[in-house]
Amino acid sequence: MLVIVFRAAAFFAAFLPALAGAAALSLATALDLAVERSEAARSAQAGAAGARETARAAGELPDPVVRAGVDNLPITGPDRLNTTRDSMTMKRVGISQEWVSPAKRRARQAAAEAAVTREAAQADLAVADARMQTALVYLDALYAAEALKLTVLMEHHAHEELEASKARLASSAGGSQEVLALMGARAAAADESADLRQQQASALIQLQRWVGVAVEGVEPVTTMPMPSKEAYLSANPTLVALQRDVDVARQNANLAQTNRRPNWTWEVSYGQRTGYSDMVSFGVSIPIPLAPAERQDRETAAKLALVAKAEADAAEATRTATAEYLAAVEDIQRLQERIERYRIGVVQVAEQRTAAALASYRSNQTTLVTLFEARHAEVDARRKLLTLQRDLAKTQARLFFRPIAGRT
Repeated sequence: MLVIVFRAAAFFAAFLPALAGAAALSLATALDLAVERSEAARSAQAGAAGARETARAAGELPDPVVRAGVDNLPITGPDRLNTTRDSMTMKRVGISQEWVSPAKRRARQAAAEAAVTREAAQADLAVADARMQTALVYLDALYAAEALKLTVLMEHHAHEELEASKARLASSAGGSQEVLALMGARAAAADESADLRQQQASALIQLQRWVGVAVEGVEPVTTMPMPSKEAYLSANPTLVALQRDVDVARQNANLAQTNRRPNWTWEVSYGQRTGYSDMVSFGVSIPIPLAPAERQDRETAAKLALVAKAEADAAEATRTATAEYLAAVEDIQRLQERIERYRIGVVQVAEQRTAAALASYRSNQTTLVTLFEARHAEVDARRKLLTLQRDLAKTQARLFFRPIAGRT
C-alpha cells in the first residue's frame, strides 16, 4: 500500500505544472502522461501479468486425486447396507497421480513463456501507439498556435490600416472605397483567426483525451532524429508482436507433437475389511493411441499450419512496414526540398513585396489596400510554409515514435 502511495505522490509531483495548467505542456511530459493513463496499455500489461502467472504453473504436474469408496456393499438381504457383516465388503481409500513426462512439461513451460512474451509485446504495442498518437495531436496543437499568431498579426495590421484610412478619409486624402475594402479585410482576418482558434481548441481537446488534463498551450519541439530502416523494423511494435505470435505457434506445435506419448496415471489404494486382512491395491493406467495418424498427427499438422500462417502474416507485415518506412523517408526528403524552395521562392518574395508596398505607401505612391494585400499575401505564404513544416514534423514523428521506445 505504501508503495502505491509513494508512486502516486511521485507521479503527481512530476506532472504538477501540467495539472495546474500554469505552464505550457512539453512533449516529453505529454508522452509520459499519455502512457501513464493509457487504458489500452494497462489492459495489455494486465494480460502480460496474467500470462506470467499462468506460465509459473505450466511445468508442474497435475494435482493428485484422492479416491475413497466402499466396494461390494450389500443392497439386499439381511446384511443390506451394512459395511461390517459381509466379508467381501471393503472400505477403500487411495490416491492417484497423472504422470506427465519431463519433456512434455518442458514443452508446456516453453509454450506458456512464449505466450508471456507475446502479451508483453502487446503491451509495448499499446504504449508505442499511445506515444505516437499523442505526438501527432501535440504537433497539430503546436502548429495551429503558430498559424494563429500570424492571423492575429494580420488582424493587427488590418486594424491599423483601417484606422489610417479613416483618418485619410476625414482629411479628404483617401476615399470611402479604401475604407470599405479595409473593413472587409479586417473582418476576413478576424474570421481566419476564429477558424484557427477553433482548430487549436479542437487539437487541445484531442490532446487532453490522451494526457488526461486540460492543456492551455504546448512548447516547441526539438528535431526528431530519423531511425535507420533496420532499427525501425527491429523495434516496430506490430512486427515484434507478430514475431511473438510465430514463437507461440511454434511452441504450441512442439507441445502437440508430445501428445503422441500419452500420460500415464498410477494409483494406490488401501482397503479395510471386518474380520479379514486389510488389502493394498495399486495399478497403472496407460492410454493406447490406436490411430495416431488420425488424431495426434492431425492435431500436430493443424498446429504446424498455424505456424505457417503466423510466419506469412509476419512476412507480409514486414513488407508493409518496409514500404511505409521508405515512403516516409521519401516524403521527408520531398517536404524538406519543398520547404526550402517555398521559403526562398515564395516567402522571401512575399516579404520583399511587403517591404516594397510599405515604402511605396510611405512615399504616397500606393494605397493602404495595396499594402494590406501585400501583407495578407505574406501571411498566406507563411501559413502555407507552416503547413508544410507541420506535415514534415508529423511524418518525422511517425518514424520516430512508431518504434518501441528505447529499442532504436
